[in-house]
Amino acid sequence: MVDIISMGKRKRIALVAHDHRKADLLEWARFNLDALGEHELYGTGGTGKMLEETLDLKISRLLSGPLGGDQQLGSRISEGTIDMLIFFWDPLEPQPHDPDVKALLRLAVLYNLPTACNRSTADFLISSPLFEKSYDRRQADYAARLGR
Repeated sequence: MVDIISMGKRKRIALVAHDHRKADLLEWARFNLDALGEHELYGTGGTGKMLEETLDLKISRLLSGPLGGDQQLGSRISEGTIDMLIFFWDPLEPQPHDPDVKALLRLAVLYNLPTACNRSTADFLISSPLFEKSYDRRQADYAARLGR
């Protein structure tokens, strides 16, 4: 069985970046400022603050990732209140909250969320014709699977 999760034209987008990737995300967001400004944006601690102050974007700011922000985003994904995840993570730098990062990415995959972990993928997501339209995401019924 499959559930359908509708995403409206106005997406709820989470923007996250590890310290060594914040400049990359800022550059990407600046380049896509007009498109991002049409959507509801969420960001973890320092990333959200940086984007809000530098680009004058309205960002719903959560806690810093290591202080629970990744878990807050994961909760929102599982509740269906985040539609897309742009997470520029640093594959070369161990993070004190690596289990939270892994859990966040696992939930993004579990809930079939459009997810970008690098600029190329983020470029493809934001330039897709589906980005500006309503979209019905197919969600596997994992509850049935877990009930076996």
